Amino acid sequence: MSTPADAPSSEPTGASKAVIKNVDMGEEMQAQVIAIVTYALEQHTVEKDIAAYIKRECDKKFNPTWHVVVGRNFGSYVTHGTCFFIRLT
Repeated sequence: MSTPADAPSSEPTGASKAVIKNVDMGEEMQAQVIAIVTYALEQHTVEKDIAAYIKRECDKKFNPTWHVVVGRNFGSYVTHGTCFFIRLT
């Protein structure tokens, strides 16, 4: 896993800046996931809808099965396939 200090981020309209906290995927995939997340945040306001959009798009683009958690206060414990993990704040 890497956490580059100058990791790509995006600033969707009306939302906070997305910052990569942990990542284990290639830079091209990171850029594509950030674009999907940015669009989801611009188009949806309900966390459930944001998560559903991100999951649907990642399943289509990178093959199933993606797990997406969106929210401010939650606990989690996750395992992931090598090169298929990103955590944003």
